[in-house]
Amino acid sequence: MFEYYDKEKMLIPIKIWTNSIEDIEENCIEQAIHLANLPFAHDHIALMPDTHTGKGMPIGGVVACKNTVIPNAVGVDIGCGMAFVQTDIPVKLLRETMTGSGELIKLIVGNILRAIPVGFKHYNKPQQSAVLDKAQAEIDKYKADEELLGFINDGYFSAGSLGGGNHFIEIQEDESGRACIMLHSGSRMFGNEIGQYFNRLAHKINEKYFSSVPAEYNLPFLPVDSDEGQHYLNWMHLAMDFAYENRALMLEKVKQIFAEQVEKYTSLVTEFSDEINCHHNYAALENHYGEDVWVHRKGAIHAADGETAIIPGSMGSNSYIVRGLGNEESFMTSSHGAGRRYSRSGAKERFSVESVMVDLKERNVVLGKNNKSDVAEECRNAYKDIDTVMENQKDLTKPVKKMFTVGVVKG
Repeated sequence: MFEYYDKEKMLIPIKIWTNSIEDIEENCIEQAIHLANLPFAHDHIALMPDTHTGKGMPIGGVVACKNTVIPNAVGVDIGCGMAFVQTDIPVKLLRETMTGSGELIKLIVGNILRAIPVGFKHYNKPQQSAVLDKAQAEIDKYKADEELLGFINDGYFSAGSLGGGNHFIEIQEDESGRACIMLHSGSRMFGNEIGQYFNRLAHKINEKYFSSVPAEYNLPFLPVDSDEGQHYLNWMHLAMDFAYENRALMLEKVKQIFAEQVEKYTSLVTEFSDEINCHHNYAALENHYGEDVWVHRKGAIHAADGETAIIPGSMGSNSYIVRGLGNEESFMTSSHGAGRRYSRSGAKERFSVESVMVDLKERNVVLGKNNKSDVAEECRNAYKDIDTVMENQKDLTKPVKKMFTVGVVKG
């Protein structure tokens, strides 16, 4: 970690977990400087080793705010995060057991792709959602933002669906040769609409009251003690709960598919253990450096001392289960993944579909994807090296389990 602090440009310093400032693109540093000039930012800004340019705020960034929330510092995929579960089934068995559709691992990946909507797809009928049922029962909390109410009903069709972009469902192999299940998803279009709505609202309020934060920062804020600030927190927590439930529903369905197919073709009964479900896009009220502040983690995970969390790599690379070390300088935070090296369009220009498919084949990775024309957007070479990221944050987390991709479902 090193500190970047130009007192002529910034109100507070930026602490960065990369080898040098040259490891970070110029736009990302510019966004971090904007954060460091917010009058309500607390103590310092933190950039994780996977940091890269986002909308308004760097992804892999952390800002602690006094009495203030910034919708764009949480982002539009509110509550996005990871889920994981360990199995006792050897991956070797999945590769060597043959079915009418080929290797058992290929059948499992295909069944997952058929059972769970991916990309822009959703279910044709409403799904069960305890979170949305509770929201309906407490609808008075949300009525002030009438424009968003319809998305509560729409959410029933997305509960337990994957989405697109960098979201995935993977079958992985740990270092003992056992299969694991990991998935990455968030609050779907529900959180996206909430994020965009409150970002627009914050812009209007900041313009009305002549905010000292320049509009070009794209970091409009809401005072926590305002009606609008409280409404945002209500909706943010609803989206977080929905994202958590969304991952839990998918994980349960994937576990069922995995166990059914393993038992059908091998007669083994799968045992699951060590289940984890955690966010990496959210804001939370915490105490740091002697003050209660709203810590915004955008593409970053909470890593308190002893806390278990998930740090995925990119498609076809390593992923990690970690325990937090509670480093206060990062606001008890670490990276949420490898971090993009190339934009989506840049990756498609640089890497061909054929080269990505050859790379996955050489790594013995089974890909489940309906349309492979955009597969380069998520190839492992479009991302930073996950092991370099882990080395750069060894004062933030300690790896306790390492996994490698065996099969992956993408939108």
